[in-house]
Amino acid sequence: MKGYDRRRAFATFALAAALFAVGCSNDKTAPVGADAGKAEPSKKEEASTGKTIIVEASSDADGNYFRPANIEAHPGDIIRFTLKAGVHNVNFLADSNPGKTGLPAPSEMLQLPGQTYDVKVTFAKGHYYFQCDPHALLGMKGHLEVED
Repeated sequence: MKGYDRRRAFATFALAAALFAVGCSNDKTAPVGADAGKAEPSKKEEASTGKTIIVEASSDADGNYFRPANIEAHPGDIIRFTLKAGVHNVNFLADSNPGKTGLPAPSEMLQLPGQTYDVKVTFAKGHYYFQCDPHALLGMKGHLEVED
């Protein structure tokens, strides 16, 4: 294969891979480019007077984990789960939070570094459990303490 043909084959492959990645997204309205992977805040979140608490979801030589895994928050705060590495989700399981209401829906899988999932703290005072579904058995779990 000549140099020009190799470049053309590589460019075709790169284009096909990019189109495949975009086509695999469940969120057909996801931004592309510099803002890809960043969640757009809803009007409620923009109006929040609470603080934003960053929790990283990661996979590395230390394993799969949330950092920090134990969080203290107040009503109105936003917990921003940010993907650092790997593929993770966030799930406040109903059966692991007995008697708790208003739990957020499980997140989609976060796949792009920097992608976020925001949870506005609207829960009652108390202790809440969350996990990454595919990595819970590997210890990727966390706890949220909601205080007044």
